[in-house]
Amino acid sequence: MLQKLKVATGFQPSSFLETGRGRCKGNSRITYGYSLVKGKANHPMEDYHVAEFNCIYKQDIGLFAIYDGHLGHHVANYLQNHLFHNILKQPGFWKNPAEAMLQAYENTDKTILKNTHELGLGGSTAVTAILMLKSEKLLVGNVGDSRAVLCKDGHAIQLSVDHEPKQERGVIERKGGFVTTHPGDVPRVDGQLAVARAFGDKSLKSHLSCEPDIVDVPLDASCEFLILASDGLWKVMENQEAIDLVRKTKDPESASKKLAEEAVQRKSKDDISCIVVRLH
Repeated sequence: MLQKLKVATGFQPSSFLETGRGRCKGNSRITYGYSLVKGKANHPMEDYHVAEFNCIYKQDIGLFAIYDGHLGHHVANYLQNHLFHNILKQPGFWKNPAEAMLQAYENTDKTILKNTHELGLGGSTAVTAILMLKSEKLLVGNVGDSRAVLCKDGHAIQLSVDHEPKQERGVIERKGGFVTTHPGDVPRVDGQLAVARAFGDKSLKSHLSCEPDIVDVPLDASCEFLILASDGLWKVMENQEAIDLVRKTKDPESASKKLAEEAVQRKSKDDISCIVVRLH
């Protein structure tokens, strides 16, 4: 299903466009699509994603995530391969999935920090969504500024929290760190990182949290679709703008492509990753 295509369109994002689609076998009305575009920075693509359905204990579960790496792609790649596995294997997942997600985020970060000789000193943001069809709910967790937005009766509902250094200055300073803003730049932890929470980043970890914000959302007929995307989209597009654009396109893969194309047209220079999950 995964396709890696050289971009041959007029909007000319940097080096490649990666797209795909799928559906839930147990409920064919639930479909998803994704699109990833490399940004203009002179380094390999640092965004990774997960978009799939699994049947676990006879329950259909959708797993969706965007991992936006920085100072290298290794931590984001590790998260792609391990974070959901760590969440689902928590002994209390079925009774308390939010607590399982919290514990898995913490354990995964500890493992990353112990393996910097392999993964490097970089880090990654994360936004993860688990769609639990039997219980009709959506569990979303995030660290950093990748974002999850739900369309509910045509309205944008942000489910994640943008962990920006400016908002968490007090916590960072109490840990002995500082937040600076140079002219023409954004606030940064210790003058380096533009997010206040992330996986990895060993050199900053004493001042940096990996604790996720987690929400458990009941689903009903008013919930139309979910968008997960890296900040390469959200830097140039408001939540409601993204919702309005996706509502016009039935196919989720086409919708995710349109989000990425629009971000490029709006001069986003960052890597852009989008997942659209249609819930009807």
